Amino acid sequence: MIGLQHYLILSALLFAIGLFGVLTRRNAVAVLMGVELMLNAAAINFVAFTHFVSPGLVRGHVAALVIITLAACEAVVGLALVINAYRHLDTIQVDEMNLMKG
Repeated sequence: MIGLQHYLILSALLFAIGLFGVLTRRNAVAVLMGVELMLNAAAINFVAFTHFVSPGLVRGHVAALVIITLAACEAVVGLALVINAYRHLDTIQVDEMNLMKG
C-alpha cells in the first residue's frame, strides 16, 4: 500500500526537477516548464496531506484546483510574454533579455 511518504518523495522529486530546470535553463520556455513542475509538486502535497490527515475534508483538493488554475494562467501570461519578447528581441534566451525599453 502506498503511504504518505511515497507521495512526499514523489513531490520532492518533482519539485527538485522543477527547481533544477528554473535555475539551470537559459530558455524561457524551459524555465516556465520548471515552474509548472514546482506548482504540480505543491498540488500533490496538498492532496496527499488531505487524504492521509483528514480524509473527510476536501480542503487540499480545492487548494490543488486553485493551483492548477493558477498554473494555467501563469502559462498563458508567461507564453504571451515569451512570444512578445521574441518578436522584439529575436531571442527567448533569458540571459539575453536584459534590455528593457519602453
